[in-house]
Order: sequence, then structure tokens, then C-alpha cells
Amino acid sequence: MRGPLGAVIGRYPSSDGNTQMGGIIRHNRKCRDIPFFVIFIAFWVAMIVNSSFGFNKGNPLRLTYGLDYKGNVCGEKHSNPGLRQLELRYWLNPNQVYQSGLKSSQFKLANARTICLMDCPYPSEDQLNWVCDYPDGDIHLSMEDWIDRSYDYFEFLTPEMRNTSLQLQGPCYPVIFPSVNVYWSCQFIAHASNMSLRHWQQMGGVTIKEDIIIDKSIHRSINSRSSVLKRYMADIGKAWPVLIVCGGILPLFLSVIWLLMIRHFVAAMPWITVALFNVLIVLVTMFYYLKAGWIGNDAISPVIGEHDPYLRVFGREIHHLRAVAVLMTFIMVVAILTSIAIIRRILMATSVLKVAAKVIGEVQALIIFPIIPYTILAIFTCSGFQLLSICSVLVRSCHPFPPIWLLLGYTILIACSSTVIAGSVASYYWARGETSPEIPFLPVFSSMKRLMRYGLGSIALGSLIVSFVESTRFMLESIRRKMKVANTTPDSCIGKAASHSSRCCLRCIEWTIKSVNRNAYIMIAITGKSFCKASAIATELILNNILRIGRVNVIGDVILFLGKLCVSLSSALFAFLMLDAHKFRSAHNKISSPLFPVLVCWGLGYVVATLFFAVVEMSIDTIILSFCQDSEEHQGTAQYAPPLLIETLNDQSEMQRLTQGPQ
Repeated sequence: MRGPLGAVIGRYPSSDGNTQMGGIIRHNRKCRDIPFFVIFIAFWVAMIVNSSFGFNKGNPLRLTYGLDYKGNVCGEKHSNPGLRQLELRYWLNPNQVYQSGLKSSQFKLANARTICLMDCPYPSEDQLNWVCDYPDGDIHLSMEDWIDRSYDYFEFLTPEMRNTSLQLQGPCYPVIFPSVNVYWSCQFIAHASNMSLRHWQQMGGVTIKEDIIIDKSIHRSINSRSSVLKRYMADIGKAWPVLIVCGGILPLFLSVIWLLMIRHFVAAMPWITVALFNVLIVLVTMFYYLKAGWIGNDAISPVIGEHDPYLRVFGREIHHLRAVAVLMTFIMVVAILTSIAIIRRILMATSVLKVAAKVIGEVQALIIFPIIPYTILAIFTCSGFQLLSICSVLVRSCHPFPPIWLLLGYTILIACSSTVIAGSVASYYWARGETSPEIPFLPVFSSMKRLMRYGLGSIALGSLIVSFVESTRFMLESIRRKMKVANTTPDSCIGKAASHSSRCCLRCIEWTIKSVNRNAYIMIAITGKSFCKASAIATELILNNILRIGRVNVIGDVILFLGKLCVSLSSALFAFLMLDAHKFRSAHNKISSPLFPVLVCWGLGYVVATLFFAVVEMSIDTIILSFCQDSEEHQGTAQYAPPLLIETLNDQSEMQRLTQGPQ
């Protein structure tokens, strides 16, 4: 049977008459969950090592441009030979391209001979053009002269070299098919130039296959899942100014503004949040329709630079945008209907938000504290992107940055942030809401000190549990999708029901663990107990006061969730506007699709908003849990409730719901 909490954390007398003189939050704690503290330290060491490796070895060019047959990245000025400004990948041998497209062939397009050029070759109307390999050996030309000659030194070849070239064995190859720049690769158009083909045949060249397979083979390679994913990652790299502004600075600014408005205009903020959310989700959905080509003439195009307007080349990106547009339409309709349904309950949310507004007003350092975890998360997110660009030129694949690491890092940062906030708010509550000399001048930093000295092991344990559950759910979802592609999913009703029910159960378990963890962090901040003990205390409090906590807190959580969505939707909207600039629609910085940069800005905006809105969420949860515990210890009458809290909950019926336990 646990003792009175007031006696544990405060200097005021508890219900049994004892008095503790250890200050508002006792400092005679000890480290808990030490094995997990060791795991915590090992994790951050590994994160720092991986981040350093990513920043030192990463090359984002690998995600945008292709590789030549020597393994050099097109456009890389430090390669041998230097390929600065030679950014386009070109397949020299059309017969190799044709062979790679045959279903019966084992030859892969990745093994075809490719070089890097400045522009895509086009056949001439009156002569046969050639594209020759990089000049070396017996060819005494510099790279600059080779480029100035349009990559053609056929006239300098020896008779033996000319003969091998006519056999499509190099070093020079004929330009028979026109090509166009599609995502920095020269896409063949399967319509051979009759004049060039006639010249080739007159010179005694081997037969060149003319078939749509040549077009489809390169098109299939450019639109493979791995290629599309690399382009999406490259889009993030090219749009780094957008990510900094719309994924970092803007949500930071909007989150602080929202907290300040909660502080000064608490009665109006729920209404403003709901109205703004509906406007923003409509605007973002309309932008998806624009880029998908369903509204106006602003659809994305995979072709880079000037091209024949009658040429139609489609990529996976346009289909992805259309799928997201349909999904956003459904979400928009559901969101608007839901916001209409909760209008009558917004007044209840106002009374809850007043609690947090009062706390933020007294502990003002809470407003700027989330900048610390925000900065740490930004550094490791950048390093994760760098790690994605570490590619092996031998196997032509990228070094995988384990997503669970970034997930665990994010979970730990959120947990640490929540615990620090809970400790600061608990100091405020158990001092009766007064400016007591027992409360440190900066309670936020005092709470951080206690966390760093005693609570990191418990935080690591809670974060590991959440990360394990989420990773398990993601892996099972991945297996389910692969089974669906392979047509091995269960066909019976029982099998389908079991599949859907297991997914639902995992989501419920994940939500329950996150909820329990959040309340456990509050009790860790207050009592200094281990994670398991703090979870038991928090769970007991919740079960004993489920009606009190649920009725008061649910609508407040909905408003806070809508507030996070407002910040993240604003980030997405401004990202669309910035990506519409000429810089990101042409030349080197052209992005393949605004989808990933916008989604990343949306996600970063939500993460930043979560870090800042945790101030309000944890303030509400900490005060309500403390209030319920205070009432439970003192026979239904809260002794430590500060006047500020009583002023906020001055409605007698509301007070009665909070102070009356289950009969």
C-alpha cells in the first residue's frame, strides 16, 4: 500500500500528520532502472557515431544522379575523370538496353555501359552522330575538348577501333534514338532516326534492335521503387531551404505564438483552432489537386528542361500525388464533420485549457524549454538523411539508416521533455500555486537536473517499450503488404478477420502503452520511482478516477491535437508555396515531386508542435493527476490545489465531478 504522495514530494503535512522538510520536490533520490540507463548511454553513443559517419561520408548527389560504368556519381567533380556539370546518365549501347528489357534475358540494365553527359544526345538529320567513351589511352583529348566536340572523336579512331565501334563494342557508339532528360537520365524514345539508321547500315554496323522495349526498359528502371525512393530522398535534399523554413522555423514560431495566445486569449483559442484547422485542410487538399493535374495546368512533369510538348512521359510520382489527393479528400470530409460535432463541447475544453494557461503564466520558462529537444532532434534528422546517401558503387545500393534508431531517439526526446515539464508543473502545484522560496527560480532547469541525475534509466525503459511495439507493428504491416503483393493473404473470412483484428489490437496496445507511459513520466518526475512502480501508481490513479480524468481531459486533448494539425498544415501549405518558385521547377534544383518535401515539412511541423504543445498537455495531465491524488489523500478535499487552479475550476458542478470518486 503506497503512502500519501503529499508527504513524499512536499513539506506540507499529509493526512497522517507527518511533515517532510525536503523541499517541494525531494532531492534524496537514487538512480532507477540502471541497466536501461546503460542502454540509453550506448544508444546515444551509437547515434553520435552514426551521425558523424553520415556527415563525413554522405554524398546527397548519389540520390539524385546515376552512376557511370566506372562507379562514379554523375556530376561529382572529385571523381576520375572529373564529371563536374556532366549530370545526365546515358546508356551507350542501345542493344544492351533492348536485351535488358527481354523477359527471357538475364542481362540487367544496371550492367549496361553508361557514361555521364551534359545533355541528352539527339540524332542528326543529315549525318550520323556519335557519342564516345571518356577519352583515355590512345585518345589524346582532354575532358573539356571531348565536351566541346559533343562527345564525338570517331574521326580520331584507328581502323581497329572503328571496327569495334561498328560492332557496338566501343569506344564510340551511334546516336540512333532520340532521348530526353527524365529525372537526370536520358530516356530513349523508341522511334529511330531513319537517316541515322541508314548511315549506320551503309557503314556496315551491326543490326540495332528497334522496338518499344528500348523505351520501356529505361522507363521501368527510372520508375522502379528504389529509383523513385531515391528521388524522393533527393527532393528532400534539394528542398533543404524549404525544410529549414517550413519544417523548422515556421512551426517553431507558430507553436510559440499558439502558447502565448493560450496564455492571453484562452477563451477564444479553441474556436480559433477549430476554424483555422478546417480552412487549412481545405487549402492543402486543393494544392494536392493542383499538382496532380486535376485542377488547372500545374501538374508535375518528369521531363527536365525544354522538350517536345507532344511528348508524354509519366512517372510514379504523379500517381502517388493523385492517391494522396484522394486520401486528403476523405480526411478533409471526416475532419470537417468531426469539428462540427464537437462544437457544443468546446466550452468544456476552454475550462481545461485555463489550467495550462495559468501554469504557463507562472512558470514562463516552459515556453522556451522545447527548443532544447527540438535542436537535438534537428541534428539527428539531418544526419539520418546523410546516412541514406552513403551508397556502395559495387552493389549500387544505399547504406540503410535503421529507422528504429530515429524512432527511438524521437521517443526518448519526447519522454525526457514530458518528464521535465511534469517536474516543473508539479513544483508549481505542490507549492499551492504560490511563489514560494522552496520553488527554484528556474524550476524547468531544476527538473532537468533531477532527470539527468536519476531518471534517464526509467525514461529509456519506457521509450524502449514504445519503440518495440511500434517497430513490431510496422514490421507486421510490411509483411502483410508483401503477402498481399505475392497473393498469399488468407482468403477465408476467418483469416481476414484474424488479420484485421490483430492489426486493431496492436494499435490499441500501442495507444494504451503511450497513454500509460505519459502518466508514468509524471509520477517519475514527482516521486522519483522506477518506471514500473511509477506506471503502477499512475495506472491506479487513472482507474480510481477514470470518470474525472476522462470527462475533463478528452475534449482538451482533441483541441490540442487540432492545434498541432494547424501548425503542421500551415507548414505544408507554406512548403507548397515555396516549392512553386522557379528555383525548384527547373534546372539543377528541380524536384521530382512536391510530395515528400511537403510531407516532411508536415511531419516536422507536427513533431515541433508536439514538443511545444507537450507543455500544455503535460501541464493539464500533471495538475489533474496531482489534484486527484491530493483529493484521494485528503478524503475528497484537495489541500494543495493552488488558488489559480480553484479560480479556473470555479464552476461548482465541475469541482464536484473532480472531487467525487466512484461510489
